[in-house]
Amino acid sequence: MSKLLVKKSGPLKGSVRIKGAKNSVLKLMAASILADEPCTIESVPELLDVEVMITLLESLGLRIHYDKEAEVIVTQPAEKLLCEAPYELIQKMRASFLVMGPLLAKKGISKISMPGGCAIGARPIDLHLKGFQALGAEVTLGHGYIEAKADNGLVGAEIYLDFPSVGATENIMMAATMAKGQTVIQNAAKEPEIIDLANFLNEMGASVKGAGTDTIRVMGVEKMTGSKHQTIPDRIIAATYMVAAAITKGDITIENVVSSHVKPVTAKLREMGVTVEDDDDCIRVISNGPLKAVDITTLPYPGFPTDAQAQFMALLATAEGTSVINETVFENRFRHVSEINRMGANIKIEGHSAVIQGVTNLQGAQVKATDLRAGAALVLAGLIAEGETEIDEIYHIDRGYPQIENDLLALGAAIKRID
Repeated sequence: MSKLLVKKSGPLKGSVRIKGAKNSVLKLMAASILADEPCTIESVPELLDVEVMITLLESLGLRIHYDKEAEVIVTQPAEKLLCEAPYELIQKMRASFLVMGPLLAKKGISKISMPGGCAIGARPIDLHLKGFQALGAEVTLGHGYIEAKADNGLVGAEIYLDFPSVGATENIMMAATMAKGQTVIQNAAKEPEIIDLANFLNEMGASVKGAGTDTIRVMGVEKMTGSKHQTIPDRIIAATYMVAAAITKGDITIENVVSSHVKPVTAKLREMGVTVEDDDDCIRVISNGPLKAVDITTLPYPGFPTDAQAQFMALLATAEGTSVINETVFENRFRHVSEINRMGANIKIEGHSAVIQGVTNLQGAQVKATDLRAGAALVLAGLIAEGETEIDEIYHIDRGYPQIENDLLALGAAIKRID
């Protein structure tokens, strides 16, 4: 099993270019099931999750060409589209459940294993299924599988989400693209990745309006054509490198980033005493003074992203004073606390809150990545810890960060991968 060895590094300096968003490209790939013609998706990062989605789509009958160097995927429609996604693939990645909506729209039936992914909370799929049922599908669960059938096709409906779930919004939106009549999704998620998916669907001939607001309207169409689309930049990777500059007292320019996508991160860094200069597609983060404690509450977009919570916890571990992080999105997203505490941090869990008492310094230790963002947080902590930090189970990190050590090495970090 590969590991990352991280040593205390001086101020990180230089520039880093952000690649396409993992949380967007996987949904774009799933949406290509709907097309009757080839689709080209650009700015595709080289990630384990992308490889899993390629394998999944190929198992359904699509033909996929992935040019890693050019970061381009071309999907060819299946000659015979299969409707059952195998257990071994669905268990590897939760986003694979997002093929259910497109399959249901295209074929009127889909059978999917219960999803897997990072163990950061229950993340129930009931909202997805309620949405499919509202569109007229018959849903049955049994033997670890979920089957949805709409023998006469899906029919548009008004759907209210009890929680603005990103996955449910996306899955229902894709299912509704070929339903008869209009579908209205209320209390929809507003994340930038939702807008990116809606733009892709519209380029294929769908009629999706209101993405990015809490009400999305989808008018069903009879067929979808091909499209060429560029994935939006990954706002969570951008946030991670913003924290890398702050935690190492560095000066990093982050290129190919939509500054409005990381507003909550920018606001909290400035509150901590970090200088953040932002332009439309470029952000410079400069940290040269003491860090102040802040309080953070994770919320659906446009609130502070839960996917940046662990990285900020590493940052706050050595800030002056006491900070509190309230996690409202996923109930099990503090599993990294014990690992950061192994490095000398003083963090206590109180219900859905983490109380962080800043310490003078951290010490290198043997730790393990408990999930994707937790792994990134341990890398950040290792950059300022005395001695060497050995991070195990880094396959979690590889799911979302394309060769994170290469980006950090270019910025001056002391980090290496060992097999």
